[in-house]
Amino acid sequence: MEIRYASHPQEVKAFDTARLRQEFLIESMFVADQLTLYYTHVDRFIVGGAVPVNQSVKLEADPKTMGADTFLERREIGIINVGGPGTISVDGTDYTIDSKDCLYVGLGAKEVVFSSSDKANPAKYYLNSTPAHKAYPTVKAAISEASPNNLGSLSNSNERTIYRYIHTGGIQSCQLVMGMTLLKPGSMWNTMPCHTHNRRSEVYFYFDMPEDGNVFHFMGEPQETRHLVVRNEQGVISPSWSIHSGVGTNSYTFIWGMAGENQIFEDMDPVGMDELK
Repeated sequence: MEIRYASHPQEVKAFDTARLRQEFLIESMFVADQLTLYYTHVDRFIVGGAVPVNQSVKLEADPKTMGADTFLERREIGIINVGGPGTISVDGTDYTIDSKDCLYVGLGAKEVVFSSSDKANPAKYYLNSTPAHKAYPTVKAAISEASPNNLGSLSNSNERTIYRYIHTGGIQSCQLVMGMTLLKPGSMWNTMPCHTHNRRSEVYFYFDMPEDGNVFHFMGEPQETRHLVVRNEQGVISPSWSIHSGVGTNSYTFIWGMAGENQIFEDMDPVGMDELK
């Protein structure tokens, strides 16, 4: 488990490209037959992936980092499959998880095991976990069951559909909010005009990109913006003080996860286009 520490915005102003990527970009999310995890002190998020190819992969705690015997001893987790079909077993109950399906597993679950239906087309389980204080039931939601919200327009290159899985009107959780945004063909911009939300942080995960595609992810304070070049199946940690917007060389999909003291999706502080620098 790799550890990432929180950074003050005044300090980030002096970061060069290498340091910016080191602190905020997650370059390797998926490794065959392994559980890959990143622990960030930004709202105590754990972000990662599991790719069972030749064998199942178990969700296991890092006792030194987490101080727990089992991963969900004091945590909850949201899982979205971005690969082929598979199965997640939670304390002996199996859940069939197709591409873009979501599974929420609450506080106290003892054993979570990931597997694929076809090793030639393995499942790729993307994970977001946050501390929890109450046990909510394990719930699966297919993309057809998520709450869709159509935004933007083709003329502004930002026509997209937001699907909410874990939120106040959907799967219940302690603090985790999680969903996915699909950009329509011909659209490349996300979350612009941009915003911040001081009461919670966010993690982005970009996928469904061509091998030679890039997303230029904009971050930083509105008057001190920086950018990260992000490739397929890479993630970005976004602190509460930072904007989080991007433009791609092609259309793409991204998963967003939020954590903090407020689960209301619309709770954000808009940033006017004339304020950006």
